[in-house]
Amino acid sequence: MNDKPHTGRPRVVIVGAGFGGLTVAKALAKAPVELTVIDQRNYHLFQPLLYQVATAALSPADIASPIRTILRGQRNTSVMLAKATGVDPASGAVMADDRRIPFDYLVLATGARHAYFGHDDWEAFAKGIKTIDDATGLRRRILLAFERAEFETDPEERRRLLTFAVVGGGATGVEMAGAIAELAGKALATDFRSIDPTQARVVLVEAGPRLLPVFEEHLSEAAQRSLEELGVDVQVSTSVTACDENGVSLGDRRIEARTVVWAAGMQASLAGQWLGAETDRVGRVRVAPDLSVPGYPNVFVIGDTAHVLDMDGTPLPGVAPVAKQEGKYVARLIEARVAGGDLPSFRYRNPGSLATIGRKKAVAQFRRLRLSGYPAWWFWSVAHIYFLIGFRNRLAVTMNWAWTYVSFQRGTRLITGPDPGLDQDVLRTAITKPHLKGVA
Repeated sequence: MNDKPHTGRPRVVIVGAGFGGLTVAKALAKAPVELTVIDQRNYHLFQPLLYQVATAALSPADIASPIRTILRGQRNTSVMLAKATGVDPASGAVMADDRRIPFDYLVLATGARHAYFGHDDWEAFAKGIKTIDDATGLRRRILLAFERAEFETDPEERRRLLTFAVVGGGATGVEMAGAIAELAGKALATDFRSIDPTQARVVLVEAGPRLLPVFEEHLSEAAQRSLEELGVDVQVSTSVTACDENGVSLGDRRIEARTVVWAAGMQASLAGQWLGAETDRVGRVRVAPDLSVPGYPNVFVIGDTAHVLDMDGTPLPGVAPVAKQEGKYVARLIEARVAGGDLPSFRYRNPGSLATIGRKKAVAQFRRLRLSGYPAWWFWSVAHIYFLIGFRNRLAVTMNWAWTYVSFQRGTRLITGPDPGLDQDVLRTAITKPHLKGVA
């Protein structure tokens, strides 16, 4: 049960401190409500830059901030580190660990997880990046592939180790493929003696007819050209039919790769099941025009967990601007209803789309403005620094990017954490063959 003293003001509970949930919390800082933010992690994560952690350009601390620190100035707000496991909308309570937290208004901003299109067994071999643990685990896997290739005597196995397959041609897949290619072609180029990292093969696989489908076609083509200039092998209109520890199958073709990155799909959190609400095929709750759950006007679902239609009838994408605008709207709506008023239906205003392909290369789409190459890269850099939370994070990312830009080096090439499948082999060989590189 919840032992927090009740002040008599309306109780607002927010589950999830991602872009949507944190926006609601900050917007209600001065509202006459009693606010509780629940998250299973103690930090807010800037997910758009996770791929840079995975490719050793940034450290996890550069893109994450403690939730308590962000909200410490809000006198009406408390933060609970717990994992939500269910909702009782009829009685107005959230179940989190062994507690029951009552609410008058509930905001579910619980995000999404990876989806493997009915092949959940592929997750063991094809990792996605949604969390810091995902990113640092992938960084370990990528860097260990080079370390292991350094002493591998079997040419076929060495080729597998130096082949990286990225599945999914959206922004995450495009950015990840470009970053791996730059890591191999620049940052690691002179670090090894027995292998040439610049000969590493990066393959980007997309089931659709083109990359970055949310962008206009000429920008998608520009992104593909930029990737190919970096040496990425782009394969569109190609579906993965099998995945195992040795790589992926594309119909009757095969890519032998020890490292496979999954950026092809998402599945919403379990919020729809908690509520017994109608959901779409990926589990997103079909919300009302005011982002509430049909039948429960005091329960709102936002971000990756919500199925919200744009003005043209298409579902809004699972991106940060959508979650933040939904968060601002719900906060204003709660304030209005506490005061006895209401608001018109939610309407999304698209600020544009950005994706970077690598050093000095990106694509940008803002209303009537279309950019590619160096100007788009500047837009992308400034926008991402601006939206980071906290001066320290902005300064750290700016300094890291400046150093990488000038030196072509990446300062966080650390292999950390256990990986029994690779670490043991590397350590054992490093001991028996001391002339070879060990694990950093």
